[in-house]
Amino acid sequence: KNLFTAYGAGYVAINNVRHERALVISGDAVQFEWPAQWDDLAASHFEFLRGMQPEIVLLGTGPTQRFPSPALSRCLFEARIGFEVMATPAVCRTYNILAAEGRNVVAALWLP
Repeated sequence: KNLFTAYGAGYVAINNVRHERALVISGDAVQFEWPAQWDDLAASHFEFLRGMQPEIVLLGTGPTQRFPSPALSRCLFEARIGFEVMATPAVCRTYNILAAEGRNVVAALWLP
């Protein structure tokens, strides 16, 4: 299972492998189909997350919490997928807890 093993300014480590760009993590995959910049976020990115069929999506918005337009994430609500927005360090911690509980969690994040 993929878990965050470290994070800091400009990086996260997943299973001790350092990553320095925006990414999507699930229990069995690390993917880079995520926009590099907040302003490039589109509804199609949330459709991509919905296609992964998670129970819950965590959105890590970098060093501070920012909320996307509800219109962008609407597909998650329609599919009854939980959706939480928080700063990226909080996503790393929350993801690990949910994954350890056996939950089907996906995290999409920008680096702090």
